[in-house]
Amino acid sequence: MVGLGRWGQTVLGSIQGKSDRLRIVHGVTKEPELARELAAKHGFRLSTDLKDAIADPEVQAILLATPHSLHVEQVRMVAAAGKPVWCEKPLALTRAEAERAVAAVRAAGVPLGTGNNKRCFASMRELKRVVESGEIGKVFHIEGHFSNEHSTRVSGGWRDDPAESPGAGMTGAGLHVLDAFINLAGPISYVDARCVSKKAPPDPRDVVAALVEFESGATGLMATVRATPVYWCCAVFGTDGMAEARGEDTLIVAKIGGTPKEQTLEHVDSLRVLLEAFADAIEGKAPFPVRPDQMLNLIGAFEAVITSLESGAPVKL
Repeated sequence: MVGLGRWGQTVLGSIQGKSDRLRIVHGVTKEPELARELAAKHGFRLSTDLKDAIADPEVQAILLATPHSLHVEQVRMVAAAGKPVWCEKPLALTRAEAERAVAAVRAAGVPLGTGNNKRCFASMRELKRVVESGEIGKVFHIEGHFSNEHSTRVSGGWRDDPAESPGAGMTGAGLHVLDAFINLAGPISYVDARCVSKKAPPDPRDVVAALVEFESGATGLMATVRATPVYWCCAVFGTDGMAEARGEDTLIVAKIGGTPKEQTLEHVDSLRVLLEAFADAIEGKAPFPVRPDQMLNLIGAFEAVITSLESGAPVKL
């Protein structure tokens, strides 16, 4: 586990002692004095250099929860050593950089995983099944919103640096909505985004909203608010009905002319589900659920959102 800050500890907590597929044996941090107690509690070694983890013969794969600008070079280092690598989102801050990361793992022949865990909500997995089954017909519109109190819980450091985390709430939350769109409606081809900021960091108060179009001709609307309570919603509108994932465990399906049906699904730890899917990819049991072409389209769409926010104009991918 490379990076033992807030999110690195969240990733650690989702699997250590809970998963029978993954176990952290080595931790890398630039502040070892702050992580010694954590390492002792969870039974792993500590070092301050990624190279130490790569060289560790007991390490079979590496998980990255590091600042965004470091991801690509770290992915390339791990891949060059022939080890699978899972990288917290965003994989990169530009499409060109993401292509370098994907090219590196392809050349090395190792699996690449990314931290798109919202795909693994029980509600989102069932929504995906409903859409793919054709139950609501052909998709022609999708709407999504993710807010997570980010500005009230996380402040200071690199996450408040526009160079590391551009686009207000896009890297922390909005990227998950774009990934949901791509997973459900296919590649994004056009973005028109706006940001309204009520208060600058620290404790930023802002809203990002975007209109997107897909290669299929479908449209989408997304929004993310950094300061409001945790809220997840993704609704798909088809020619025969609609289906909405609300929160992690609720799915609502309505057919044209019918009565909406609400279903409460069994809760799962979405991070553990995603990371165990990475284990499956390493063992050759199944491909990682986020395909490389989807990773690239996601970063391309993210970059287009940032460009649109800066220019005030729509962007074609």
